[in-house]
Amino acid sequence: MSELVKRVEWTPLLFSVGLGCLLLPLFLALPFGNSPMVAGEMIQQAAQGVQGAVVDSVGAANLVTSVVLAYRGLDTLGELAILFAAATGAGMVLQSGSAALHQNTKMHKHIDSEINLGELFDSAATMLTPLLLLVGVYIILHGHLTPGGGFQGGVVVAVALFLPSWARNGGGQLSHKVISRIEGGAGASFIVIGLVALWQGDPFLTPWLAQGELGELFSAGTLPLLYLMVGLKVGAELAALLKYLAIDEQVQS
Repeated sequence: MSELVKRVEWTPLLFSVGLGCLLLPLFLALPFGNSPMVAGEMIQQAAQGVQGAVVDSVGAANLVTSVVLAYRGLDTLGELAILFAAATGAGMVLQSGSAALHQNTKMHKHIDSEINLGELFDSAATMLTPLLLLVGVYIILHGHLTPGGGFQGGVVVAVALFLPSWARNGGGQLSHKVISRIEGGAGASFIVIGLVALWQGDPFLTPWLAQGELGELFSAGTLPLLYLMVGLKVGAELAALLKYLAIDEQVQS
């Protein structure tokens, strides 16, 4: 009994209790489902004037997308650079684990081919991977219309790319060469789109394609292209990082 008590992880339990104590008063105090919602009305009234100006200048139905990519595009580029640096640093730290994993090639090939999480996980990964890819791409391509975009969709794409490898205990096919090319191409394309705006005499990352009709998929100029590049870069970097983490876990086990 004492050994079981020692194995209990108290940190998640304490975090859950603290989070519950924080959220419970909020749920009890806020009039959910009652009309009118004062906070929501205030936000909508404040956003109406801003939204109208954004639609006229950028043509994006999603106000957040206009801020992230059009008005503060350099900040988004900086965030991508930070994510790249973090993923690169983590990959370098875990590179020793990757080398240790391949010291005994025959043994690990046998492990990868014989040991997996089971037929259920394998079948579920095969079924869920295309669905997750579809959802991730949908979130990316509709980021200028609805809440979502490249960062959120990129995370879903990364999970979809890593899922088969995880279900097969590292035996799935996830080529680092392909992932690196996707990541580099997406980052370079993001910068090129901004440079084209400079070449036309506009500020960096200013949308230079036709705005189109508000609410349509092909609208908001180059913002959908920028979000596509963001989604590809985020998805590739996180998928590679998950692969490195999985390799390091295999080495430790």
